[in-house]
Amino acid sequence: MNNVLVTENVTKSFEGLVAVNKANIVVKENTFTMLIGPNGSGKTTLINCCTGILKPTSGRVMLGDIDITGWKPHQIYDVGFVRSFQIPLPFVGLTVLDNVLAAMRNIGEGSFKAIRTESWAGQEEENMDRAMDILEKVGLENQWDLPSASLGAAQLKMLEVAKGLSSGAKIIALDEPIGGVDTASAHEILGHVADLKEKEGLTFFVVEHRIDIAAPFADYVYAMDLGTIISEGPPKQVLTDPKVIEVYLGTGVQQC
Repeated sequence: MNNVLVTENVTKSFEGLVAVNKANIVVKENTFTMLIGPNGSGKTTLINCCTGILKPTSGRVMLGDIDITGWKPHQIYDVGFVRSFQIPLPFVGLTVLDNVLAAMRNIGEGSFKAIRTESWAGQEEENMDRAMDILEKVGLENQWDLPSASLGAAQLKMLEVAKGLSSGAKIIALDEPIGGVDTASAHEILGHVADLKEKEGLTFFVVEHRIDIAAPFADYVYAMDLGTIISEGPPKQVLTDPKVIEVYLGTGVQQC
């Protein structure tokens, strides 16, 4: 499998506080790679450095063979790296369908094309069909005409995934995709993500606290503490690592 995302000694400091310390991760193509760690361990800061929200103090971020270190978020989005946030950010004035359409790269007919219906009508029809197909894949096909602001927490999480899929993303970073939802909904969300990984060939880089639920879906896990990667490997290996148990998980992890 090819490497989709690689960080090389990524470090981020805030006036002497080292939030991320020489983090090295590799996210391979068509995998569900999970990042875990206690609050304040540097997980979100690392994702922010990867997606342009923050600029690393030192180190390098590679998307495939492209060095995206220090790029702006919109530039990183344009090359196929999309992210969600802990609190979903839909276009609240739009319907669910319109949110998905808005994420597509070929929308908008421009001033010259607008006067020639035949030049954009077919494309709009294709976009509608593709958007409805995406909504079906994330379980939102019955909510397509609802205002996005009316969706529940789990549905909003899936709308974020749908927008990423609509954009043609190569990799989607999900920051706590099952945070704040009930167990049944959490399994449903992760099930849709796993299906998209398998059927669409997508790659996911996921930060999650509820590891007992998320771990069975993961292919590979990194654990952080105090800004440093302290363990990596298959889920069972990481979840039974004494260092991980000590800093975050508690003795019950060995039954996970």
